[in-house]
Amino acid sequence: MSSTTTVFQPLQADDPPAVAGYRPAARIGSGGMGRVYLSHTPGGRPVALKVVRPELADDPDFRRRFRREVRAARRVRGAYTAELVDADTEGAPPWLATLYVPGPSLTQAVARRGPLPAPALLHLTAGIAEALQAVHAVGLVHRDLKPSNVLLAADGPRVIDFGISVAADLTSYTATGSAVGTPHFMAPEQATAGQVTPATDVFALGQTLAFAALGEPLYGDGVAPVVLYRIVHESPDLSRLPDPLRPLLARCLEPDPERRPTPAQIVDWCRSRRDGEPATASGPAFWREIAGPGMTVPGPAAA
Repeated sequence: MSSTTTVFQPLQADDPPAVAGYRPAARIGSGGMGRVYLSHTPGGRPVALKVVRPELADDPDFRRRFRREVRAARRVRGAYTAELVDADTEGAPPWLATLYVPGPSLTQAVARRGPLPAPALLHLTAGIAEALQAVHAVGLVHRDLKPSNVLLAADGPRVIDFGISVAADLTSYTATGSAVGTPHFMAPEQATAGQVTPATDVFALGQTLAFAALGEPLYGDGVAPVVLYRIVHESPDLSRLPDPLRPLLARCLEPDPERRPTPAQIVDWCRSRRDGEPATASGPAFWREIAGPGMTVPGPAAA
């Protein structure tokens, strides 16, 4: 992924020239909340600048939830998260900026190289679980953990969009009564619009790791209602998963949230199986092999 064109897209005529002093340098993507741009801090540090869609910005319920989620996200401090560095919840439009992670998503890495080997899965599991610890510690539930929200940096994974994607999705949830999240990676209680807790993220962690191990969603492809039916009513085939991780993933994928392990327990489980590893076992060379060639990040936009 050495080319800028695989991740960064040119700005279009309807893109803002600046947002509260942040000048977009390229498009990164778009989601339920709005568009995401590459920008830079005044000192030149790359950030992912997320600008809220106008229809959400005009929704009082969204504004209230967005303020609450941003306040909580400011307190998230973890080695495996992308830190929120700036935001304006009262802006026109509202926006936020997180540190930009120069690496492919787990989705992109699996598409490039195929399923990940067992040692990489173990380190990936520990990193994502540690990120969830940091997110849950401030009262947030991610609710949309999935391979595209896990970025692979040179020193390990980063979980992005913690809490913020929920703020956007809750507006449509309130209006329609539908479930919130990405169908292929939902927990049963999420698929049925039930109570969402930190254990919901643990189920999504299990699905995300199964995707990394298999190269495809654990519950198969198909339209959302079909996939959600499988998640709620059927037991997945775990026989294809690597032996070392199968017992842990089986616990993460328990239908009963109370029976799932906590992120702290997952980290401890991984640590006990990594005892005796050399210090280089999860160093930059290890993650470069998983993530692929480094990417070129465009510099700051001209004033």
